Amino acid sequence: MGDIVFSGGRAEGEVSPPPSKSHTHRAIIMSALSEGRCRVSSPLLSFDTRSTIGAVRRMGAEVLEEDGYLDIFTEELHAPDGPIDVGNSGTTLRIMTGIASVFGSETVLDGDSSIRKRPMGPLLDCLSAAGVSCSSEGGKPPVRVRGPIASPVLTIDGGVSSQFVTSLIMSAPLTGRPTDVRITGHLVSRPYIDITTEMMRRFGVEVGESAEEGCRVYHAEPQHYRPADYRVPADFSSAAFPLVAGGLAGKVTVRGMDPKDPQGDKRIVDVLKEAGCRVEESGDSITCASTGNLEGAEIDMGDMPDLFPVVAVLLSTAKGRSRLYGAPQLRFKESDRIALTERMLRSLGADITGTSDGCVINGVERLHGARIEHCGDHRMLMAAAVASLVADGPVSMDDDACWNVSYPGFPEMMQSIGMKVERRRSRYSSFRDGAFTLR
Repeated sequence: MGDIVFSGGRAEGEVSPPPSKSHTHRAIIMSALSEGRCRVSSPLLSFDTRSTIGAVRRMGAEVLEEDGYLDIFTEELHAPDGPIDVGNSGTTLRIMTGIASVFGSETVLDGDSSIRKRPMGPLLDCLSAAGVSCSSEGGKPPVRVRGPIASPVLTIDGGVSSQFVTSLIMSAPLTGRPTDVRITGHLVSRPYIDITTEMMRRFGVEVGESAEEGCRVYHAEPQHYRPADYRVPADFSSAAFPLVAGGLAGKVTVRGMDPKDPQGDKRIVDVLKEAGCRVEESGDSITCASTGNLEGAEIDMGDMPDLFPVVAVLLSTAKGRSRLYGAPQLRFKESDRIALTERMLRSLGADITGTSDGCVINGVERLHGARIEHCGDHRMLMAAAVASLVADGPVSMDDDACWNVSYPGFPEMMQSIGMKVERRRSRYSSFRDGAFTLR
């Protein structure tokens, strides 16, 4: 496999971040549920979203990939005649588990070794209490579900994963009866639920929302998703990487952003400002520039957990003490992202200590180079790449292309704004020279 090596540089230029992965997943599934013909424009075609395309195809949807869009057509969605392989996509696993629960035949969902570590217990317990036959390996994949949902009330703790809640809300209109999704406890990553309900409205499904003592309730009458064309917006979580690069070592502009989008990750703009970067917003563009004077900050990561690794990198060389908090769900992502971020940054010389819901960072003047372990986590690899901009040596890691989960072309994008990127062959390679640079 070999290594990919990031050796810092100065980040200068303009980029267009890829489309939103979260929106693309939902648009594909809602298009398939509409049982008509839909066009999804500007989709993110990555490892994860291709897993969702494969899942809806197994359930009877036709998906035609063209340059810049997907045409999706379904006459009737049904339980698949074999297992659904979700690969490494937790979003596919969790949303499709809820959708499968409305069918009267069994659906099996499985994935790679990483996905088999992802917790599914709260969602399966909720569905079981509502009459769905569920089984798993100790609350983890592979999972088997056989519907239909027989209860008018679905109750789940909102403190583990917003994907569980999205799964239930998207399924509720399909049960054939008025259905309440009751969320107890603190609802993590609330903006992702807002994305779900806003997109459902685009596909003709209305969901009511109310607050009761001790819980939040989403109510859905029996409804059908209706065909619609949908354009996927740019992804703020991906835009965070070039923006932080600009804030650490240069000036970078990202284009194609929608400031009105409900994505929680658009808060990266506020985080950069609070840390002392110079940020300018104009229309669909955001520019972030280094001031050479980063300051520590206290940041609630509850609504933007995907930004945790790169925000920790941003603050690793900020003056004083920083605290990231409010995101215990990070322990249950592609990896334990709190532990892995701590280990990655410690390897590079940062003073960071993980906590139950985030971390504490005491800023150092500079990081140093090292070989880090990203464990196949795309956001960890990309955050480590950005960290090389404030490191006194190269940052190397396995070249397994895991960035394709959310940011196809990430190394080329970073090189286009001035980062030094190199790929080194494994010692078993037959090539003569020791390395080559991305072109």
